[in-house]
Amino acid sequence: MIATMSADNPLRIVFFGTPDFAVESLEALISDNRHVVAIVTAPDKPAGRGKKLQEPAVKTAALRHGIPVLQPTNLKDESFIKALASYQADLQIVVAFRMLPEVVWNMPKKRNLQCACFAFT
Repeated sequence: MIATMSADNPLRIVFFGTPDFAVESLEALISDNRHVVAIVTAPDKPAGRGKKLQEPAVKTAALRHGIPVLQPTNLKDESFIKALASYQADLQIVVAFRMLPEVVWNMPKKRNLQCACFAFT
């Protein structure tokens, strides 16, 4: 369970994730009334025969809940760093996302929580 700061001052969470696998974690935070202030996910990518742009599953879920979405191509890009910092995250939760550069990893006031899953056969 994720702690909250107080009812008047909720913990500000930025969620990092991309595939379907990460959506369940995001939905759990939202249904538990956690204050998810932004989502960071991979850019939309061409898919299928028509190479139509397809958005990541996490982006679809975020937009459904009205949560702002950041889709950087470079996690060290200055404009992305500024945008991410503007959300003043207390906590970053990382589920099924790429490695974060140190500048991003050290950004939240409280800490980062990285969830990893491994398939065993």
